Amino acid sequence: MTPFQRPRFLLRNTASRPLGWVLALGLFASAHVQAFEVQSPSLKPDLLLTPAHVFAGFGCEGGNQSPALTWTQPPEGTQSLAITVHDPDAPTGSGWWHWVVYNLPAQTTQLPANAGRTDGKGLPAGTVQGRTDYGTTGFGGACPPAGDAPHRYRFTVHALKVPRLDVPADASPALVGYMLHMNRLASATLEARYGR
Repeated sequence: MTPFQRPRFLLRNTASRPLGWVLALGLFASAHVQAFEVQSPSLKPDLLLTPAHVFAGFGCEGGNQSPALTWTQPPEGTQSLAITVHDPDAPTGSGWWHWVVYNLPAQTTQLPANAGRTDGKGLPAGTVQGRTDYGTTGFGGACPPAGDAPHRYRFTVHALKVPRLDVPADASPALVGYMLHMNRLASATLEARYGR
């Protein structure tokens, strides 16, 4: 038998199985592989940010609180987690980074509302909040220009293959983003919207 005959035999063998058996096998496999997903009980049902999640400054008046986030178990091999919040619609040419969090313990599966306080007390020990495009650490709420169509705010949980990101304390969001890209096993994103 040549190497090219074996795959044909396997395909023919699989195809000869009853369709119900093949579907049952697929359902069994998918039931045991949980997707990596992120959700927020703080958001409105239509995934709109509330006034609590709006920045306090730059002409905006809000609570400047990060929403509560929950996510499913990250993939096997995850050694740490990171969270970013990015507005790709900001009129900057590169979007706007609203929150940069890294070195979260791998077993973390949720953060409470207002975990992004500048003092970091709402986060697990050892977690680092990087600099945002507001020039500060901690969560910086939504504040799109008045009259713009609602902007998109992408809350992304990154599963990383390293126990920590070794970046300077004042690293730019772009540098942290580069390190996330280089060490990411998987990511899950929740997209919310806000306009004024």
